[in-house]
Amino acid sequence: MEKNSNYQIIEKAIAFIEQHKNEQPSLETIADLVNLSPSHFQKTFTQWAGVSPKKFLQYLNIQHAKNLLKEPKQTLFDTAIDTGLSGTGRLHDLFINIEGMTPGEYKNQGQNLTIYYHDYPSVFGTILIANTHKGISHISFIDDLEKDIQLLKHRLPNAIYKNENHPLQNQAVNLFKHPLTSKTPLQLHIKGTDFQLKVWEALLKIPLGKLSTYGNIANQIEKPKASRAVGTAIGNNPIAFLIPCHRVIQSTGVFGNYMWGTARKTSIIGWEAAKTEQ
Repeated sequence: MEKNSNYQIIEKAIAFIEQHKNEQPSLETIADLVNLSPSHFQKTFTQWAGVSPKKFLQYLNIQHAKNLLKEPKQTLFDTAIDTGLSGTGRLHDLFINIEGMTPGEYKNQGQNLTIYYHDYPSVFGTILIANTHKGISHISFIDDLEKDIQLLKHRLPNAIYKNENHPLQNQAVNLFKHPLTSKTPLQLHIKGTDFQLKVWEALLKIPLGKLSTYGNIANQIEKPKASRAVGTAIGNNPIAFLIPCHRVIQSTGVFGNYMWGTARKTSIIGWEAAKTEQ
């Protein structure tokens, strides 16, 4: 539970920093907000992010985001070769495979499917993970467990739901814990239209620590005029973090909205940048 309580402190601090970024609040001011001494806050933050609060803030400014949007003209495969699949820069997304639910499973709203679900602590707060026998079908960050369980069941109302730990869930948890080094392959089994599946597959091609835009994703799926529809599909992403919809921002460098809260999106983007640029 320490990870969750630490993240709540971090999220509160980052939300405050975002709201007062023009004032550049001091370490003392932020620490006071979260009821910690400056030294304790600095230590807690650095343990969470791997860098100091001051360094972390550098990853959150608009110019840094714009620099990350200047993608090199190379393919995902080229990037993987450059970084080395066994190195700390390896793209863990190469190990994630999406399988869409069959027309029957989709049409029948999950009838004859058994879905296992359970909640876990993570570096970004509590997560709810669900899976079928084929793969992970849902991951969300949760603030209200019962409410999120009901939302989960609403996606496939005819399925059988069991609140149980499952080996597939443990594979997903491992990717949360070790996004840079985990070699655990992960199968996703998710409900989506053909268009949504294409968008979600495109998201997997954004390297950890990098960013993209709605327009870039639309171009990648060869629907250059579909930026708005791409945004809607991203907003319906059922797999938090592992399908990295948080890495899609506005072309201006503004991070924008996020299904699980703008402060959490900011936290994840900064945390990933810190992990990949050390």
